[in-house]
Formats: sequence, C-alpha cells, structure tokens
Amino acid sequence: MLKLNHVYKSAFAISLAFSSISALAVEFESYLQPFTADSLWNSVPVSPTFSNYIIPDSLYNPTANTPAFSASCFYADAADAAMTIKVGPGYGGIHDRDAEKLVSELTIPHWPANVMPATGADGHADILDVPNKVIHSFYKLKNVNGEWTSLLYAWSPLNGTGWGDPAHYYQGGRATGVAACAGMIRIHEADDGDTMFRHALAVSLTDNALSTSYVFPATSTDVNVSNYTGQIPEGALLMLPSNFDISKIKTPLVKKIANTLKTYGAYVIDRNYGTPYVVYSEIGAATRVTGSGWYELTLIQKALRMVTSVQGWVDGNGNSFQANQNLNVLSFRGPWARGYNYQADSDVCSNNCGQLGKFDSMQQAVVFDTTDEEITQSNPSGRSVTYVSWAKPKKGYKYQLTAATTGGGKLRFVIRDPEKNDYVSYDSTALIDGQSVTFIWPLDNYDTTAIAISGVGEPSTVSGSLVRIE
Repeated sequence: MLKLNHVYKSAFAISLAFSSISALAVEFESYLQPFTADSLWNSVPVSPTFSNYIIPDSLYNPTANTPAFSASCFYADAADAAMTIKVGPGYGGIHDRDAEKLVSELTIPHWPANVMPATGADGHADILDVPNKVIHSFYKLKNVNGEWTSLLYAWSPLNGTGWGDPAHYYQGGRATGVAACAGMIRIHEADDGDTMFRHALAVSLTDNALSTSYVFPATSTDVNVSNYTGQIPEGALLMLPSNFDISKIKTPLVKKIANTLKTYGAYVIDRNYGTPYVVYSEIGAATRVTGSGWYELTLIQKALRMVTSVQGWVDGNGNSFQANQNLNVLSFRGPWARGYNYQADSDVCSNNCGQLGKFDSMQQAVVFDTTDEEITQSNPSGRSVTYVSWAKPKKGYKYQLTAATTGGGKLRFVIRDPEKNDYVSYDSTALIDGQSVTFIWPLDNYDTTAIAISGVGEPSTVSGSLVRIE
C-alpha cells in the first residue's frame, strides 16, 4: 500500500502518484475516495424512475470548470501543526454551524502549509485530516495579514455518509450542509483513463431550475430561496436515462461525465448564478472543455432528469441495500442553562459555575469536567430535536430514546405542550448509559427540553439518540 508522507501532500503531487495506477483498488474513507462504501456518493441507484422536467436555459452554458467557486481538497496528517482561525474583518464571529453559535476563534489540529481557498466570493476550502478521519470545511476562508479568517466552519466524518443527519445536520460549506469536496471531480481522477468517475457527482443549478424545498439526503438549503422558480429541490438526484445515446458525445471528459450520470448520477448541492448546471471539480483538475464540448454539455442538460424513485442501491463493494432515512433526530447543541428551568436562556448557578457542561461538536455530546456535585443543565431552545423537514417527529409514531453517557452522566428528555401552558406531555425521567425508553410522540405542535445530568468525581459526557421505530 502506498503511504502519503508529510512532504508528499499537495493535491497535485498525490494525484500524480495514483493516476498511473489504473488497477488501484478503491479505498473508501480515504483522502482519494471519501466516505463509506455505502455512502450515497459511492453507490449506484437501481431502477430509477424520472420526472419529465427539463433543466431550463439561463445566462451561460453548462460547465464542469469553475475554479473560483470550487475548492481544493487539502491533505493533512499528524505532522501538520495546528492553526487558529480568527474572525474576519467586519464579521461578528465565525459561524460554527453545528453548535449554531458565533465563536471568536477556533483551532484546527492539523493545517497543511499549502492551504489556498478558492478565489471567488465563497472562498471554499476543505482540509481532510486523514488520521483523525475528519473533513474541516470552510466558507469565506481568507488569509488576512498572515492570519487565517473565516465566516463559517463545519465538519464531517471522512468515514461517514458524506451527508448530514438530522442531529448533525450541517457538515460542510455547501448549501445542503455537505463538504465542498463531496462528489467533486478530483485532480487525480479527471484524466485517469477510466470510463467514468466511480462516485456520484456534485452539481449546482441556478434559480430558474431550483424549487424552494429540499429533499433527502440534503439536510439544509440556501437561506434565501425567494427567487427559485423551478421544480428541482436541493438534495435531488439527477441522472441521464439509460436510453441516452452516449455515441453523440465525442469529448473524452464530457463522455466520462455522461457515463457517470447514467450510472451514479449527480446530487444538487448548491445554487449558482446563471448557469443551467455546474459539475463541480477540484481546483486544478483538467475539466475545462472547448469547442464541441460546450454543445455536448448542453445535450446532457436537455436529457438530465430528476430521479423520483429507486428500487434500491448497490454500494461500492457490490452489496445491495436500502437507504435509511430513519436517523437520529436528537442533538445536544446549546444553549444550556443550569437547573430544570425550562424557560432559561442564560447560565444560572450558585457556587460551581466554572464546571458547567458544554456542547462538544466532535463528540456530539455535552461534556462535563470533574465535579464534586451532580450538575443538572437544561436546553429549552427546541433545537435539540431536528428542524430537518423530512425527519421531524410526528404525532402518533413510536420513538425510542437511548442514553449514551460516560462517567455516570444521565439523559432526560421532556416534551411540552405550548398550547396548554407548557404542560408536560412526556417525561423520559433520567436514563443511564445504554438505557432506552419507547413512547408515542404525543403532539404535532410541541416544545422540547433536553436535560443533561453530570456524573460525580470524574469527567462525564451526556449524549443519546432518538429514532422512530418502524
């Protein structure tokens, strides 16, 4: 197996090492092939059906080369030093999208020396920390007078699905909450001699094609969708039908894209300005077309269709599976306040304020330092239960709440009725690690309070899951 060392890490250098090895086995959850084998990025849809909607024309031609609004995928390892990212000029803070709060700075444990964000206004860049299996994703990343600054930060597991889940719904700098490198045509594969890219592609559409909604597997969409007048939601899968005549495509890159669109398809992950569709490629990838290539990309535009259903999926290892939309909907992001005060919006404590638990994004848990007393904190914000449209709990369905704690921590969960003066409709009582309760979701209109209770005498964490039982 080839090993990537510290000095051998620019995307271009890594691509040279692998581009000549045509028979290299796919290694999922890696720098070159992120995410699990059964990630929808790495899986083939079976027997898709299609809508009749045609992507409309706009101001410009379709393209697969927009370096100013793309990103580079930077390789980081344990030899790279840490980097502190500061607030950019004129910003109120760095928006930590998972914690849903503004922070004055954040530290990335491994930062490659060759980081360079895209030059366009979005300033995307992804840092793939391979040893720690984390993708750090930035929006409006800049180097200002020798200091790195950013407007937005999010992270995703390199060994995850490549999509957000209802609990950790925003995992990258794109509008749908995915990393900028997800689905991208990478430098090492643009001209590797293969007939297709061995993953689904990432595309953006413009306002006249996009609808105002989003669908699974997307967990987010653009902030402003008021100008969207089309019929394709973000998160949708686009494909070329099986009867699309590839022989019409002569340009090698466009043919490779077309073969990929017939097999894997492409997910709509963002909007662009004035282009019917953009296939995202890594900065520096050989994806610029000329001459008849422009016309061929337009042929694809007229034939692309939104997938409305599939019978199933085949993962990157050849195994059949069904995509799971019944995912954890319970998050532990703040704000957290001391006590059982369901309406609390600030920390209220007596003599032990410094030991209050805090949400840790990487652990997806409330983390307590060692304390000599049991500390109870509540989160009445309502954000503990997902706002993701396709995953919100529904009245009458059965759910299972499971505690995942360490150090003696406990989890409690309360559902209240805002129409009855916050009457408590359900109370799980305190659950220890591994303990589960099942209940029928009582309300369509509800408020929730998550309660985290620390252990005593050692560090502790409180997390858990809330999943619908079929």
